[in-house]
Amino acid sequence: MALAKILWVDDEIESLQSQKIFLQNKGYDVQTLTNGFDAIDYVKDNFVDVVLMDETMPGITGLETLAKIKEVNSQIPVVLITKNETENLMDDAIGSQIADYLIKPVNPNQVLLSLKKIIDNRRLVAEKTTTAYQQQFRNLFMALNSNPDYNEWMDIYKKLVYWELEMQKSDSPEMQEVLQTQKSEANTEFFKFISRNYLHWISGKNGHRPVLSHTLIKEKVMPHIEKGTPTFFILIDNLRFDQWKAIQPIFAESFRIVEEDSFYSILPTATQYARNAIFSGMLPSEIEKRFPAQWKNDDEEGSKNLNEEEFLRAQLKSLGKGDLRFSYTKVLHNNTGLDLVNNIHNLLVNDLNVIVYNFVDMLSHARTEMEVLKELAGDEISYRSITASWFEHSPLHQALKKVADKNIKVVLATDHGSVRVKTPVKVVGDKQTTANLRYKHGRNLAYNPKDVLAFKDPRDGGLPSPTINSSYIFAGEDTFLCYPNNYNHYVNYYRNTFQHGGVSLEEMIVPVVQMVSK
Repeated sequence: MALAKILWVDDEIESLQSQKIFLQNKGYDVQTLTNGFDAIDYVKDNFVDVVLMDETMPGITGLETLAKIKEVNSQIPVVLITKNETENLMDDAIGSQIADYLIKPVNPNQVLLSLKKIIDNRRLVAEKTTTAYQQQFRNLFMALNSNPDYNEWMDIYKKLVYWELEMQKSDSPEMQEVLQTQKSEANTEFFKFISRNYLHWISGKNGHRPVLSHTLIKEKVMPHIEKGTPTFFILIDNLRFDQWKAIQPIFAESFRIVEEDSFYSILPTATQYARNAIFSGMLPSEIEKRFPAQWKNDDEEGSKNLNEEEFLRAQLKSLGKGDLRFSYTKVLHNNTGLDLVNNIHNLLVNDLNVIVYNFVDMLSHARTEMEVLKELAGDEISYRSITASWFEHSPLHQALKKVADKNIKVVLATDHGSVRVKTPVKVVGDKQTTANLRYKHGRNLAYNPKDVLAFKDPRDGGLPSPTINSSYIFAGEDTFLCYPNNYNHYVNYYRNTFQHGGVSLEEMIVPVVQMVSK
């Protein structure tokens, strides 16, 4: 069976017989024609993998033939072969979406290389990716088993995300399965690491700790603020590191990425806790103490994130930046997004502009509720894809493009990530126990200690204690917490959905990226 079917169109095809024989010996099926009219008719009636076409032919030129072939089948790759090296012809050819461009006289290896690039590209990239990951597998395995610190964990997770994105190019289900197993092992070890170290970070007794939610603005935003250069701090909610990588190329069109870093979300990795900690610069227990009227516990009515601007103002004041000109914009609906597009130029007078954009969180929650989104975002690959598609067409992207030519800085971050849950774990609690699937707090919680990370005294974890004897538990790896009543219904309903609140690489190690205008 031939490697591929090639149609070669040239009015001097007789002089190319040796080239045709060379390609046939390499396993290609080569059909030859002498003019564009016949070529157009041929692709109407026959399957072709690649068209090789001379530009200067009598009757109808190569570019005119190309346009007609694309009308018949826009997916057929066309390689233009010409004696003419003028720039405007090259521009026309590239604008007409040619797959490659060769200058006469062409030697057989040139043609072969072009065909390999077009036909075999995906297979060769997949093979190379698989081989490269196999070589890296041992290094990752050794890194996982060498008691990594919080910096090394960030590095391990970035590498796992890198290989997960690279493996999208591979057609090897076996290697993708190996990677997923390695990622799962990494989350098992990461859960142990957080169980051992998190409370030390929160207490501050051990001087070494990563940037956490409540130190993010102080350590990653404030150092970049300078008078005369507006800084935009953009918080896209619930944005995993791999989702950032999916939208990175879109940002890179307008901005120069100066530093791509990550930080650790506090526990619970949930909006109410992590985002309020970011804007207040405090742990939730401190927020409750200082702002008792504004802090709401899980079981209380009303929105839990209504006071971020007030918290930010208090944090700026505590950092000695109370005189900073800043704006705070929260986008929850498309209309607010369109207002941002219309008003973004007005924000250039400020030193700091905070934009909180809620989309990904809505997507993950909607995905649980809507069957159509379960289809659209059924796994990590489609979850990334739908995030990239959203951002590319979002008011946020439109707004940023409008100010990209100004002298501005951008810091992009998130509050927490999410993890696809697969394994149910039984938990028993009283009526006041929270409904979240990745963390729960309440009195009289009954659970298997091996399944969760537990804070018997919430204050140890920097968390409010709504009632006496209230404790918090956090799910690790890919587990989700279910009550025994109506157990099977909830297990089937929530399995393979994206959840947050617990301990995983995907939820806790999240992006913070510094960018400047080009």
